[in-house]
Amino acid sequence: MREFSEQELVRREKCEKLRELGLDPFGQKYDRKDFCKDVKEKYELVDHDDFENMDDTATVAGRIMFIRKMGKASFFTIKDKSGSIQVYISINDIGEDAYNLFKAADIGDIVGVYGKVMKTKTGEVTIKCLEYTHLVKALKPLPEKFHGLTDIEERYRRRYVDLIMNDDSKRVAFLRPKIIRCIQNYMDDLGFSEVETPILTTLLTGASARPFATHHNAQDLDMYLRIALELPLKRLLVGGMEAVYEIGRVFRNEGMDPKHNPEFTLMEAYLAYSDLEGMMNLTENMFQTIAKKVMNKMTYNFGGYEVNLEGPWKRISMTDAIKEKTGIDFKADDMNLDRAIALAYEHHIEVLEHEKSLGHIINLFFEKYVEETLIQPTFLYGHPVEISPLTKKNPDDPRFVDRFELFIAGKEFANAYTELNDPIDQLERFEAQLAERDLGNDEANDIDMDFVEALEYGMPPAGGIGYGIDRLMMLFLEQDSIRDVLLFPTMKEKNRD
Repeated sequence: MREFSEQELVRREKCEKLRELGLDPFGQKYDRKDFCKDVKEKYELVDHDDFENMDDTATVAGRIMFIRKMGKASFFTIKDKSGSIQVYISINDIGEDAYNLFKAADIGDIVGVYGKVMKTKTGEVTIKCLEYTHLVKALKPLPEKFHGLTDIEERYRRRYVDLIMNDDSKRVAFLRPKIIRCIQNYMDDLGFSEVETPILTTLLTGASARPFATHHNAQDLDMYLRIALELPLKRLLVGGMEAVYEIGRVFRNEGMDPKHNPEFTLMEAYLAYSDLEGMMNLTENMFQTIAKKVMNKMTYNFGGYEVNLEGPWKRISMTDAIKEKTGIDFKADDMNLDRAIALAYEHHIEVLEHEKSLGHIINLFFEKYVEETLIQPTFLYGHPVEISPLTKKNPDDPRFVDRFELFIAGKEFANAYTELNDPIDQLERFEAQLAERDLGNDEANDIDMDFVEALEYGMPPAGGIGYGIDRLMMLFLEQDSIRDVLLFPTMKEKNRD
């Protein structure tokens, strides 16, 4: 049986008294005509004395966040989605019954206020209440310092309270959809079509990741929640849609940390007759469009660094970046697997059984010596073929592929390819991935024969890219944890003992 605090018991008693007065404690429709922020901004520059000759009114609704009771007249503050405004309420203006109703109100209650706009002697825009309407009785008190709780995870578990108490959380919550809409408008203006592809799948394809497994009862079929969007979108290129993108949730059964959540938002885009350079230009312009149209600035504090999104962004190959940091040239004529393994040993880099290839070792060196040093926006291209099973080989050096990753503040923000459209090569890559699984790589892709067959019908040369939307949000909203840009991040089960 639930136990209530003293405050909760008092509020429940007040709830019953409202019923006795014939009032619904949890309210009905209210005809709100104004938002708090709009009222404050409209009258902010009006002088105090000018209000004497004005009869402007406002009708607002929101949650009571502060009360200062003073006998027959009081002040309180209400807050809606736009902000807050002060209200002056007096028994002389609304009558004894309504004023007694207000006096029984608690912080956290939701009320409606109609009144005359005025300004206090201290210059604060205020509504002089002429009609007070109880709307919702809050049965639980708001915490006094919710944002400063020792257990920071409570903010994420009870996001609804966080949004009430923390204006920055609300700012992030409202900016995220604006950024999404900006991306959609940008892509639509370029002629892309936004599409939807299945979340449930029977194969692991499009990325290297552990899946969430489920079961379709009607068909007695084991299925997975998708780990990427890639292969269905590329099927649409085969079908002639030519420019497609999707913004959707994907699911990876992996750990949680400030940069990762098991379910997250991914955007993938594919453009027929484009290539790696086309994806670089699309990406740089998209980030700069968000910066200008939504955020109105080009410099951001992110990950402990000041990041400038002004172009042109740096472009460097993976092997050149490694050579800059270590002096090792993995493209040297005398470089082979034995020498690469020996170099890894000398540099204290562990090489697992399925990583015993030149390409994997190059990537291990990159991760150790380069990745975290890429602070300003950098297109890192020229990945080894072994770690890029869906990418077209570089025509000048087939050991590498036409792929880039975008790094900002040492973190990956995008992954792009000149797409592999050779069905024979694609099948060989799938088979090589399957062989890696036999050597212990449990994140290797399945063989998607239907996709191979789709390529056999002919997919146009294309550029493709995937963006981690949540990490993009972290940059633009200047948040260091992915949990601060997700309204409902995945949380560990709370111990209720």
